[in-house]
Amino acid sequence: MIDRGKQNLLGVKIDAVDYTAAVGRIVAAAHAGRPCSTSALAVHGVMTGVLDAGHRYRLNQLDLIVPDGQPVRWALNLLHRTKLTDRVYGPNLMLKTCEQAAAEQLPIFLFGGTEELLTRLEVNLLKQFPNLKIAGKRASKFRQLTPDERDELIQEIRDSGARITFVGLGCPRQEVWAYEFREALSMPILAVGAAFNFHAGLLAQAPLILQKYGLEWAYRLCREPQRLWRRYLYLNPTYTAFVILQYSHLWKFTLPQSAPHFDEKCYG
Repeated sequence: MIDRGKQNLLGVKIDAVDYTAAVGRIVAAAHAGRPCSTSALAVHGVMTGVLDAGHRYRLNQLDLIVPDGQPVRWALNLLHRTKLTDRVYGPNLMLKTCEQAAAEQLPIFLFGGTEELLTRLEVNLLKQFPNLKIAGKRASKFRQLTPDERDELIQEIRDSGARITFVGLGCPRQEVWAYEFREALSMPILAVGAAFNFHAGLLAQAPLILQKYGLEWAYRLCREPQRLWRRYLYLNPTYTAFVILQYSHLWKFTLPQSAPHFDEKCYG
């Protein structure tokens, strides 16, 4: 098990952990009924925090941020000598957490996506983990929630008996959700993004060889060029340049000490 604590990557605190440590922290929090807001960040997720001070503050309030992308792992090893041998890939983290939840009888709740997606996701998860208890699921409204809708959703999740909530809203909405619902739910919240689509069979994952060498972005860009070209062709070079600046001590990426002003964006 590897858990070398939170490390500053461009002003975002990333946990230098492996799968065993991450799942262990999530399951322990589930048993104790305490918050453990978790996100798996690749380059795009890190850069959403780098470029937005308010969102960077939110990210740094989460309990656990794992290095989802290989370039994030490489940067942790370069900057902080963490010696991580593998990333903690969000879709795999979801499956490993579900496996442990099934073994330890911890019910889960699925939030996000469409009704069709959630139905297919539930079927596939139960095929893989027959003992997994899915206490409830709720599709996204794909808009900001009213205060009454927010309270209703909180009550639904709590009344379901779930001990872990998985959220698939896409980055950065799911991280905002994990931040805003953290105290109200008081249980692990895992923001896992595309994992819902992958495990529902609605989206293909990149070949393992591309994942190994940090080229998953290229695979996704080829499949969805119109939607993703700005994200990858702008953010990836910027991320690389910023890591070099941090490594060479030419730019200090400081951690915010207090919350900047920002509007709450309760999305659901």
